[in-house]
Amino acid sequence: MTTFTSLGVPAPLAAALAARGITTPTEIQAALIPAAYAGENLIGEAPTGTGKTLAYLLPLIARIDPAQRTAQALILAPTHELAMQIAGVARDLVQAAESSIGVQALIGGANLKRQIEGLKKKPAVIIGAAPRIMELHRLGKLKLTGVRMVVLDEFDRLLGKQHLDDVRSLIRLLPAERQALLLSATAGASAVRLAESLFAPRRIRTEETGGSYVNYYHIAAFRDKIKAVQKLTRRLPIKRGLVFVGRSFDAVHALDKLRFEGIKAVALLGRERRDQRRAALDAIRAGRAELLIATDLAARGLDIEDVDYVVHLDLPEDVRTYRHRAGRTARAGKTGAVISLADEREMSKLRALAARMEIDLMRLPRA
Repeated sequence: MTTFTSLGVPAPLAAALAARGITTPTEIQAALIPAAYAGENLIGEAPTGTGKTLAYLLPLIARIDPAQRTAQALILAPTHELAMQIAGVARDLVQAAESSIGVQALIGGANLKRQIEGLKKKPAVIIGAAPRIMELHRLGKLKLTGVRMVVLDEFDRLLGKQHLDDVRSLIRLLPAERQALLLSATAGASAVRLAESLFAPRRIRTEETGGSYVNYYHIAAFRDKIKAVQKLTRRLPIKRGLVFVGRSFDAVHALDKLRFEGIKAVALLGRERRDQRRAALDAIRAGRAELLIATDLAARGLDIEDVDYVVHLDLPEDVRTYRHRAGRTARAGKTGAVISLADEREMSKLRALAARMEIDLMRLPRA
């Protein structure tokens, strides 16, 4: 049987995982970890909930030289929330393994002076956004000459229009002899071509799922969808529900209506302040909220434990978006349900999506 130790993961890190109940590598971990140790440039594609963060963090941390007090690894993420989530996992691993490796998050909107103070401790692992990393480099507060590994988490987003120029500029500042690891659950052909032109990586793809979820539909008139969410929240045993909105709905309006009806709901929206988004995530993770209303951009890549229901208030535009949203539930071998709210006119679109994904779409049973 494959174990983390047999993949080359050092005993202290393997013990740290075992203490968290993680003893058997997932398919993407088993495939990517040895190749990462070998120094290859890699694209790792696997469904959400299959442990991609550990797949790159374990070889990255193991290859850090604690004696070299300089930045040795960069991890880029497309959102503040994802960067802080990765930083939290990395710190937990390092502390559990009783390592002296330093981890520093560098994101825009955070206190610059505090980040400069953190860099004085010479952290080896830098996690964050390309613009803030380059800003601190220009200020002479962060040296990049020792960077030997760079990770692009959700690389299809990072190589999209919003982030591409900054990512390219940062890559040009790094040593030529450095390894690149690129991870995503839903990488499109254009993102893969860009990745290949920048890094010439080998592509590793796995189809293992993180768990199992049932795909339901519930017919509701467009104007009654928010009311339908309210009724479903009271009817179903929802512990943590994630409600996705797209372009059609005003998410703030949906939030206000649900709260007015007594539903404990919070929102994760890109236009809100960073502290507001963090408070929303804290509330849903701590169980103070039943529902998290989110846009696709805001919720990309986030790992919220025990999300048992995902609700499409707005139908996803394509297969990739459906899979990304659905992947927020049934993570790490657990089960969940995905409910698509659709009016009569939207059912043909929903059935077409289901056919392309080859999934069984069932009507949500009545109470």
